[in-house]
Amino acid sequence: MASDYISAELRKLVIQRASGCCEYCRIHQNFSIYTHEVDHIIAVKHGGETTADNLALSCLSCNRYKGSDFATIDQITKEIVPLFNPRRQVWNEHFYLERARIEGKTQIGQGTARLLQLNIPNRVLERQVLMSQGLYP
Repeated sequence: MASDYISAELRKLVIQRASGCCEYCRIHQNFSIYTHEVDHIIAVKHGGETTADNLALSCLSCNRYKGSDFATIDQITKEIVPLFNPRRQVWNEHFYLERARIEGKTQIGQGTARLLQLNIPNRVLERQVLMSQGLYP
Protein backbone atom coordinates (compact mmCIF):
# COMPACT_ATOMS: atom_id res chain seq x y z
CA MET A 1 0.00 0.00 0.00
CA ALA A 2 1.27 3.47 -0.89
CA SER A 3 2.19 5.86 1.89
CA ASP A 4 0.97 9.45 2.03
CA TYR A 5 3.77 10.56 4.39
CA ILE A 6 5.82 13.31 2.76
CA SER A 7 9.31 13.74 4.17
CA ALA A 8 10.73 17.19 4.93
CA GLU A 9 13.30 16.69 2.17
CA LEU A 10 10.66 15.82 -0.44
CA ARG A 11 8.44 18.69 0.73
CA LYS A 12 11.36 21.11 0.32
CA LEU A 13 12.07 19.81 -3.19
CA VAL A 14 8.43 20.33 -4.26
CA ILE A 15 8.31 23.87 -2.86
CA GLN A 16 11.62 24.84 -4.48
CA ARG A 17 10.68 23.26 -7.82
CA ALA A 18 7.48 25.34 -7.88
CA SER A 19 9.34 28.49 -6.78
CA GLY A 20 6.77 28.85 -4.00
CA CYS A 21 3.85 29.18 -6.44
CA CYS A 22 0.70 27.09 -6.67
CA GLU A 23 1.20 24.92 -9.73
CA TYR A 24 -2.45 25.31 -10.73
CA CYS A 25 -3.38 29.00 -10.23
CA ARG A 26 0.22 30.29 -9.93
CA ILE A 27 -0.41 32.37 -6.80
CA HIS A 28 2.77 32.74 -4.73
CA GLN A 29 2.85 31.49 -1.15
CA ASN A 30 3.76 35.01 0.03
CA PHE A 31 0.35 36.28 -1.09
CA SER A 32 -1.80 33.52 0.41
CA ILE A 33 -3.35 33.67 3.84
CA TYR A 34 -2.84 29.93 4.27
CA THR A 35 0.30 27.90 3.71
CA HIS A 36 0.49 26.16 0.35
CA GLU A 37 0.25 22.38 0.56
CA VAL A 38 2.23 19.61 -1.03
CA ASP A 39 -0.44 17.59 -2.81
CA HIS A 40 -0.57 14.20 -4.46
CA ILE A 41 -1.51 14.76 -8.10
CA ILE A 42 -2.94 11.23 -8.20
CA ALA A 43 -4.24 10.57 -4.69
CA VAL A 44 -2.83 7.70 -2.67
CA LYS A 45 -6.31 6.16 -2.55
CA HIS A 46 -6.18 5.93 -6.36
CA GLY A 47 -2.74 4.31 -6.33
CA GLY A 48 -0.67 7.49 -6.50
CA GLU A 49 2.74 7.31 -4.90
CA THR A 50 4.51 9.73 -2.60
CA THR A 51 7.28 10.56 -5.05
CA ALA A 52 8.53 13.81 -6.56
CA ASP A 53 6.84 12.85 -9.85
CA ASN A 54 3.42 12.71 -8.20
CA LEU A 55 3.58 15.77 -5.97
CA ALA A 56 2.68 19.38 -6.71
CA LEU A 57 2.56 22.58 -4.69
CA SER A 58 -1.03 23.73 -4.35
CA CYS A 59 -2.67 26.68 -2.66
CA LEU A 60 -5.40 25.84 -0.19
CA SER A 61 -8.20 26.81 -2.60
CA CYS A 62 -6.93 24.74 -5.51
CA ASN A 63 -6.19 21.79 -3.26
CA ARG A 64 -9.62 21.83 -1.62
CA TYR A 65 -11.48 22.07 -4.93
CA LYS A 66 -9.30 19.36 -6.49
CA GLY A 67 -9.51 16.96 -3.57
CA SER A 68 -8.65 13.46 -4.72
CA ASP A 69 -9.97 14.09 -8.25
CA PHE A 70 -7.72 13.46 -11.24
CA ALA A 71 -10.37 13.87 -13.95
CA THR A 72 -13.62 15.70 -14.67
CA ILE A 73 -16.43 15.55 -17.22
CA ASP A 74 -16.26 17.90 -20.20
CA GLN A 75 -19.40 20.03 -20.02
CA ILE A 76 -19.98 19.93 -23.79
CA THR A 77 -18.85 16.50 -24.96
CA LYS A 78 -19.58 14.71 -21.65
CA GLU A 79 -16.26 12.88 -22.05
CA ILE A 80 -13.98 12.12 -19.12
CA VAL A 81 -11.07 14.55 -19.23
CA PRO A 82 -7.98 14.33 -17.03
CA LEU A 83 -7.08 17.31 -14.88
CA PHE A 84 -3.92 19.29 -15.55
CA ASN A 85 -0.86 17.41 -14.32
CA PRO A 86 1.98 19.82 -13.46
CA ARG A 87 4.58 17.03 -13.69
CA ARG A 88 3.61 15.89 -17.16
CA GLN A 89 2.15 18.99 -18.81
CA VAL A 90 3.15 22.61 -19.40
CA TRP A 91 0.87 25.27 -17.87
CA ASN A 92 1.07 27.61 -20.89
CA GLU A 93 -0.06 24.83 -23.23
CA HIS A 94 -3.33 24.37 -21.32
CA PHE A 95 -4.07 27.81 -19.85
CA TYR A 96 -3.75 31.49 -20.60
CA LEU A 97 -4.29 34.57 -18.50
CA GLU A 98 -7.04 36.89 -19.75
CA ARG A 99 -6.76 39.95 -17.54
CA ALA A 100 -7.05 38.22 -14.16
CA ARG A 101 -8.98 35.18 -15.38
CA ILE A 102 -7.27 31.84 -15.99
CA GLU A 103 -8.83 30.42 -19.15
CA GLY A 104 -8.39 26.94 -20.58
CA LYS A 105 -6.91 26.50 -24.05
CA THR A 106 -7.63 22.77 -24.09
CA GLN A 107 -10.23 20.41 -22.64
CA ILE A 108 -7.75 19.69 -19.86
CA GLY A 109 -7.31 23.40 -19.12
CA GLN A 110 -11.03 24.13 -19.33
CA GLY A 111 -11.96 21.20 -17.11
CA THR A 112 -9.28 22.02 -14.57
CA ALA A 113 -10.24 25.72 -14.45
CA ARG A 114 -13.87 24.75 -13.88
CA LEU A 115 -13.27 22.04 -11.27
CA LEU A 116 -10.71 24.07 -9.31
CA GLN A 117 -13.00 27.12 -9.60
CA LEU A 118 -10.10 29.27 -10.72
CA ASN A 119 -12.37 32.11 -11.82
CA ILE A 120 -14.82 32.54 -8.98
CA PRO A 121 -15.07 36.25 -8.07
CA ASN A 122 -12.85 36.29 -4.99
CA ARG A 123 -10.02 34.46 -6.75
CA VAL A 124 -10.16 36.76 -9.79
CA LEU A 125 -10.21 39.80 -7.49
CA GLU A 126 -7.17 38.51 -5.63
CA ARG A 127 -5.27 38.17 -8.92
CA GLN A 128 -6.44 41.63 -10.06
CA VAL A 129 -5.09 43.24 -6.92
CA LEU A 130 -1.77 41.42 -7.22
CA MET A 131 -1.51 42.26 -10.93
CA SER A 132 -2.11 45.95 -10.22
CA GLN A 133 0.92 45.83 -7.92
CA GLY A 134 3.07 43.87 -10.38
CA LEU A 135 3.03 40.78 -8.12
CA TYR A 136 1.19 38.30 -10.36
CA PRO A 137 1.88 36.21 -12.33
